[in-house]
Amino acid sequence: MLSGLELLQWLIGACGALLVAGAAYWKQSLSFSGMVAAVVMGTIYFGAGNLFWFGILLVFFISSTLLSKLHHENKAELESTYDKTGRRDAGQVFANGGLGMLAVLLNAVYPLELWGFLFIGVMATVTSDTWATEIGTLARKPPRSVLTGKVLQAGTSGGVSLPGTLAAAAGGALIGAASWLLRAASGMTPHAFWLLVLAGLLGGLAGAFADSVLGATVQRMNRCTVCSREVEASKHCGKPTLYARGWRWMDNDTVNAVSSIIGGAVALLVSYISYIG
Repeated sequence: MLSGLELLQWLIGACGALLVAGAAYWKQSLSFSGMVAAVVMGTIYFGAGNLFWFGILLVFFISSTLLSKLHHENKAELESTYDKTGRRDAGQVFANGGLGMLAVLLNAVYPLELWGFLFIGVMATVTSDTWATEIGTLARKPPRSVLTGKVLQAGTSGGVSLPGTLAAAAGGALIGAASWLLRAASGMTPHAFWLLVLAGLLGGLAGAFADSVLGATVQRMNRCTVCSREVEASKHCGKPTLYARGWRWMDNDTVNAVSSIIGGAVALLVSYISYIG
């Protein structure tokens, strides 16, 4: 049975999540299903957690939404190659924040410091990956394969660039820095600023590069029957695409989830090395 204070916390979380998700839906950053998923997720982040968990979710969501509004001449053409673009649906919302929500619930049931570091790594990964994609597409030079270094067409899965990598590092470091501030604001056990920034930075970079490696190897990719380009999308050039390579079940949302686990594990490893050192 929830106490009055606990019930109030869940109510505040629901109102805050509805306000943010509703604004994103109005701005067409979320679909209706995405808005519903974001409200559920935000409510749990604050109700079962506190400002630390909910605040980092907001840092990711707001920064990623703002970056997604950057326009350049090739953006529409690049987005046509992606499996999902534009307004995030429920699948994308849970792929980006579902593992973080699991960490929140695990911490509520069995409080441990490791859940916090795991959470930082997970959220740093989705932030780094999103920042790398949005900034990387602005690069003047084409990306290169994360595996071979071969020059690739912009938007190709498995491609990396210097601007994208720097953006990924910045996004991960931001999550680490924000976690230090939000932990202090929430009255949680303090950790050194450098430790949290390092956990976010390395966790974010590891997760973002894992996303690229998976994209270059096992992610399901299709081929356009009109232009012969390899794309994530099920339709391109107005026609259905054909399966080209990769594991058929490994779609973009699954890649995001696996990458987040890797990023979370790296952040956890950073905290462990610091502890034993």
